[in-house]
Parts: sequence; structure tokens; C-alpha cells
Amino acid sequence: MARYVKRTALALCAVASLAAAGTSTAHGSRTVLLDCAGRSQTRPADYVLACGDGNSRLTSLRWARWTSGEAEGRGVNVVNDCVPYCAAGTFHGYPVTVRLDAPSGGEVRHYTRVTLTFTTDRPDLAPRTVSYPLPG
Repeated sequence: MARYVKRTALALCAVASLAAAGTSTAHGSRTVLLDCAGRSQTRPADYVLACGDGNSRLTSLRWARWTSGEAEGRGVNVVNDCVPYCAAGTFHGYPVTVRLDAPSGGEVRHYTRVTLTFTTDRPDLAPRTVSYPLPG
């Protein structure tokens, strides 16, 4: 009986491990977005870009596509103008298209680059399109 229980437990663990490894995110993709704490996210509604101080973040994200190679969506880049200094600054929202790409091939497959394209207004001195490396 003990042998049967042990085999059953091992089989259940193996099935659970395979299910976790094979769990796919939206549309069959296993590529994720890592947040500042290294937690996996799929199609997040909000995302902090400036991990150190939180002075730039994406909000109201709506994802049109999320594949193993790239993700595309729209949202608002909320940026602190840091005037007169960051602690007393004002946050302003700028509509953007968002592209995630350059997935890693590591243990947890994740996007390593975000590209924002400002669709109307943009922060002072910011180019229309800007790319940033992502945590991971």
C-alpha cells in the first residue's frame, strides 16, 4: 500500500510539474513581462517603467497581440515632470503604442525591450519613439 501511495504521489507531482511548464498565457504564448520585483505578468493593465523611483509608468494598457516573439498594445505613459524637483513634480499622461520584444531564452522566457511611440503629445525633449531595456 505504501508503495502505491508513493507512486501515486510521484505521478501527481510529475503531472503538476508538466502542467505548470506547459501552462500557456494568452494566445498560446509563454513569454511574459517581468515587473520590477521579477514577477511574471501577462497582459498587465498597468506597468512601472521606472523601477527606482516610479516616475514613469504605463496605465490603461489594452493588448491587441501577445505572442512568444512580441506583444503590442496601447495605453498611457504617465510621467513625472520633476518640476521643480521629482518629489514635488506633476504627473502627466501621454497616449502611446507599446511594443514588447527581444524575448530572452532563459529559464523564464520574457520580453527584454519595450518601445513606446507617442501618438499625440509627448514629454519635453522626448523623441516620438523611445526604447528601454526591461528587467530580467
